[in-house]
Amino acid sequence: MSRPGRADRRAGITTLLVIAKEPVPGLVKTRLTPEYSPEEAAAVAEAALADTLETVLRLPAHRRLLVLEGRPGPWLPESGFEVVPQAGGGLDERLAAAFAACSGPSLLIGMDTPQLTERHLAPALSPGAWERADAWFGPSEDGGFWALGMAAPDPDLVRGVPMSTPHTGRLQRARLVDAGLRVGDLEPLRDVDTPRDAAAVAALVPDSRFGEAVGDCRTGARR
Repeated sequence: MSRPGRADRRAGITTLLVIAKEPVPGLVKTRLTPEYSPEEAAAVAEAALADTLETVLRLPAHRRLLVLEGRPGPWLPESGFEVVPQAGGGLDERLAAAFAACSGPSLLIGMDTPQLTERHLAPALSPGAWERADAWFGPSEDGGFWALGMAAPDPDLVRGVPMSTPHTGRLQRARLVDAGLRVGDLEPLRDVDTPRDAAAVAALVPDSRFGEAVGDCRTGARR
Protein backbone atom coordinates (compact mmCIF):
# COMPACT_ATOMS: atom_id res chain seq x y z
CA MET A 1 0.00 0.00 0.00
CA SER A 2 1.27 3.48 -0.71
CA ARG A 3 0.09 7.00 -0.25
CA PRO A 4 2.48 9.03 -2.43
CA GLY A 5 2.87 12.71 -1.82
CA ARG A 6 2.94 15.71 -4.07
CA ALA A 7 6.26 17.11 -5.21
CA ASP A 8 8.24 18.27 -2.21
CA ARG A 9 8.68 21.96 -1.72
CA ARG A 10 12.02 21.20 -0.10
CA ALA A 11 13.58 18.43 -2.15
CA GLY A 12 16.59 16.56 -0.91
CA ILE A 13 18.78 13.65 -1.94
CA THR A 14 18.08 11.47 1.09
CA THR A 15 15.37 8.85 1.50
CA LEU A 16 13.88 9.17 4.98
CA LEU A 17 12.42 6.05 6.57
CA VAL A 18 10.26 5.80 9.69
CA ILE A 19 9.91 2.28 11.07
CA ALA A 20 6.80 1.91 13.20
CA LYS A 21 4.03 -0.29 14.55
CA GLU A 22 0.34 0.40 14.20
CA PRO A 23 -0.71 1.75 17.64
CA VAL A 24 -2.98 -1.09 18.71
CA PRO A 25 -3.80 -1.53 22.44
CA GLY A 26 -1.88 -4.42 23.91
CA LEU A 27 0.63 -4.54 21.05
CA VAL A 28 2.57 -1.29 21.47
CA LYS A 29 4.37 0.37 24.37
CA THR A 30 3.69 -2.62 26.61
CA ARG A 31 6.43 -1.49 29.02
CA LEU A 32 4.23 1.49 29.94
CA THR A 33 1.79 -0.88 31.65
CA PRO A 34 0.50 -1.35 34.29
CA GLU A 35 0.91 2.36 35.10
CA TYR A 36 -0.79 3.03 31.77
CA SER A 37 -3.70 0.94 30.56
CA PRO A 38 -3.20 -0.76 27.16
CA GLU A 39 -5.52 1.85 25.63
CA GLU A 40 -3.55 4.70 27.17
CA ALA A 41 -0.25 3.19 26.03
CA ALA A 42 -1.63 2.94 22.50
CA ALA A 43 -2.80 6.56 22.62
CA VAL A 44 0.69 7.65 23.70
CA ALA A 45 2.24 5.57 20.91
CA GLU A 46 -0.13 7.08 18.35
CA ALA A 47 0.77 10.58 19.47
CA ALA A 48 4.49 9.78 19.30
CA LEU A 49 4.09 8.41 15.78
CA ALA A 50 1.99 11.35 14.59
CA ASP A 51 4.51 13.87 15.95
CA THR A 52 7.39 11.99 14.33
CA LEU A 53 5.68 11.86 10.94
CA GLU A 54 4.85 15.55 11.13
CA THR A 55 8.50 16.38 11.79
CA VAL A 56 9.71 14.19 8.94
CA LEU A 57 7.30 15.93 6.56
CA ARG A 58 9.12 19.20 7.23
CA LEU A 59 12.52 17.75 6.34
CA PRO A 60 14.11 17.86 2.89
CA ALA A 61 13.87 14.40 1.33
CA HIS A 62 14.07 12.52 -1.92
CA ARG A 63 11.43 10.06 -0.66
CA ARG A 64 9.66 9.44 2.65
CA LEU A 65 8.80 5.86 3.56
CA LEU A 66 6.74 4.61 6.48
CA VAL A 67 7.88 1.05 7.09
CA LEU A 68 4.83 -0.18 8.95
CA GLU A 69 3.85 -3.25 10.92
CA GLY A 70 0.06 -3.20 10.72
CA ARG A 71 -2.31 -0.90 8.88
CA PRO A 72 -2.32 2.86 8.33
CA GLY A 73 -4.72 4.90 10.44
CA PRO A 74 -5.94 8.49 10.81
CA TRP A 75 -2.54 9.42 12.29
CA LEU A 76 -0.97 9.10 8.82
CA PRO A 77 -0.69 12.43 6.93
CA GLU A 78 -2.86 12.59 3.83
CA SER A 79 0.17 12.93 1.59
CA GLY A 80 3.93 12.83 1.74
CA PHE A 81 4.61 9.20 2.68
CA GLU A 82 4.82 5.92 0.84
CA VAL A 83 3.67 3.11 3.13
CA VAL A 84 5.50 -0.21 2.84
CA PRO A 85 5.04 -3.28 5.04
CA GLN A 86 7.74 -4.42 7.42
CA ALA A 87 9.50 -7.67 6.69
CA GLY A 88 9.31 -10.56 9.10
CA GLY A 89 11.97 -11.71 11.51
CA GLY A 90 13.81 -9.94 14.29
CA LEU A 91 14.36 -6.21 14.40
CA ASP A 92 17.75 -6.50 12.71
CA GLU A 93 16.14 -8.36 9.80
CA ARG A 94 13.36 -5.79 9.54
CA LEU A 95 15.83 -2.91 9.50
CA ALA A 96 18.00 -4.70 6.96
CA ALA A 97 14.99 -5.28 4.69
CA ALA A 98 14.02 -1.60 4.94
CA PHE A 99 17.49 -0.54 3.81
CA ALA A 100 17.48 -3.17 1.07
CA ALA A 101 14.48 -1.41 -0.47
CA CYS A 102 16.46 1.83 -0.82
CA SER A 103 19.15 3.12 -3.13
CA GLY A 104 21.24 6.19 -2.53
CA PRO A 105 21.57 8.05 0.77
CA SER A 106 19.01 6.74 3.27
CA LEU A 107 18.30 7.64 6.89
CA LEU A 108 16.06 5.60 9.17
CA ILE A 109 14.46 6.65 12.46
CA GLY A 110 11.90 5.08 14.78
CA MET A 111 8.70 6.25 16.48
CA ASP A 112 10.11 6.34 20.02
CA THR A 113 11.59 9.86 19.98
CA PRO A 114 8.66 12.27 19.59
CA GLN A 115 10.88 15.11 20.85
CA LEU A 116 12.70 14.91 17.51
CA THR A 117 13.07 18.24 15.71
CA GLU A 118 14.57 19.38 12.44
CA ARG A 119 17.63 20.51 14.38
CA HIS A 120 18.43 16.97 15.53
CA LEU A 121 18.69 15.70 11.95
CA ALA A 122 20.15 18.84 10.39
CA PRO A 123 23.78 17.57 10.33
CA ALA A 124 22.77 14.52 8.27
CA LEU A 125 20.53 16.46 5.89
CA SER A 126 22.57 19.60 5.33
CA PRO A 127 24.35 20.24 2.01
CA GLY A 128 27.47 18.12 1.83
CA ALA A 129 26.37 15.80 4.66
CA TRP A 130 27.11 12.69 2.61
CA GLU A 131 30.44 14.10 1.48
CA ARG A 132 31.53 14.48 5.10
CA ALA A 133 30.33 11.06 6.21
CA ASP A 134 29.45 7.67 4.73
CA ALA A 135 27.05 6.94 7.60
CA TRP A 136 25.18 8.88 10.27
CA PHE A 137 24.41 7.50 13.70
CA GLY A 138 22.09 8.78 16.43
CA PRO A 139 22.65 7.06 19.80
CA SER A 140 19.88 6.71 22.34
CA GLU A 141 20.46 7.17 26.05
CA ASP A 142 19.50 3.58 26.85
CA GLY A 143 22.36 2.18 24.77
CA GLY A 144 20.47 1.71 21.53
CA PHE A 145 20.13 4.09 18.61
CA TRP A 146 17.39 6.34 17.29
CA ALA A 147 18.80 7.10 13.83
CA LEU A 148 20.88 5.19 11.32
CA GLY A 149 21.84 6.42 7.89
CA MET A 150 24.05 5.12 5.08
CA ALA A 151 25.12 6.78 1.85
CA ALA A 152 25.06 3.37 0.16
CA PRO A 153 22.59 1.20 2.10
CA ASP A 154 24.05 -2.20 2.94
CA PRO A 155 21.65 -4.54 4.75
CA ASP A 156 24.55 -6.69 5.95
CA LEU A 157 25.76 -3.81 8.12
CA VAL A 158 22.58 -4.16 10.21
CA ARG A 159 21.75 -7.84 9.90
CA GLY A 160 23.01 -9.83 12.90
CA VAL A 161 23.48 -6.88 15.26
CA PRO A 162 21.87 -7.82 18.62
CA MET A 163 18.93 -5.49 19.13
CA SER A 164 17.25 -4.18 22.30
CA THR A 165 20.29 -4.57 24.53
CA PRO A 166 22.32 -1.97 26.46
CA HIS A 167 25.12 -2.51 23.93
CA THR A 168 23.14 -2.34 20.68
CA GLY A 169 24.23 1.18 19.78
CA ARG A 170 27.91 0.52 20.44
CA LEU A 171 27.83 -2.68 18.41
CA GLN A 172 25.94 -1.09 15.52
CA ARG A 173 28.30 1.88 15.32
CA ALA A 174 31.30 -0.46 15.50
CA ARG A 175 29.86 -2.46 12.59
CA LEU A 176 29.87 0.72 10.49
CA VAL A 177 33.38 1.69 11.51
CA ASP A 178 34.74 -1.81 10.95
CA ALA A 179 33.37 -1.65 7.41
CA GLY A 180 35.59 1.37 6.79
CA LEU A 181 32.79 3.95 6.84
CA ARG A 182 33.27 7.50 8.09
CA VAL A 183 30.57 7.88 10.74
CA GLY A 184 28.96 11.19 11.63
CA ASP A 185 27.35 11.34 15.07
CA LEU A 186 24.01 12.93 15.89
CA GLU A 187 22.89 14.15 19.30
CA PRO A 188 21.86 11.44 21.79
CA LEU A 189 18.10 11.27 22.44
CA ARG A 190 15.98 9.48 25.01
CA ASP A 191 13.72 6.70 23.75
CA VAL A 192 10.24 6.38 25.23
CA ASP A 193 10.00 2.89 26.67
CA THR A 194 8.96 3.26 30.33
CA PRO A 195 6.61 5.56 32.25
CA ARG A 196 9.64 7.49 33.49
CA ASP A 197 10.80 7.98 29.88
CA ALA A 198 7.35 9.15 28.86
CA ALA A 199 7.22 11.75 31.62
CA ALA A 200 10.72 13.04 30.89
CA VAL A 201 10.16 13.36 27.15
CA ALA A 202 6.69 14.89 27.59
CA ALA A 203 8.27 17.58 29.77
CA LEU A 204 10.50 18.51 26.81
CA VAL A 205 7.56 18.91 24.40
CA PRO A 206 4.51 19.69 26.58
CA ASP A 207 2.50 21.28 23.75
CA SER A 208 2.98 18.41 21.31
CA ARG A 209 0.49 15.61 20.69
CA PHE A 210 2.76 13.38 22.73
CA GLY A 211 3.02 15.81 25.62
CA GLU A 212 -0.74 16.24 25.70
CA ALA A 213 -1.37 12.48 25.49
CA VAL A 214 0.95 11.78 28.40
CA GLY A 215 -0.62 14.63 30.36
CA ASP A 216 -4.11 13.26 29.74
CA CYS A 217 -3.07 9.81 30.96
CA ARG A 218 -1.44 11.17 34.10
CA THR A 219 -4.46 13.34 34.83
CA GLY A 220 -6.72 10.33 34.45
CA ALA A 221 -4.54 8.33 36.81
CA ARG A 222 -4.98 10.98 39.52
CA ARG A 223 -8.76 10.90 39.37
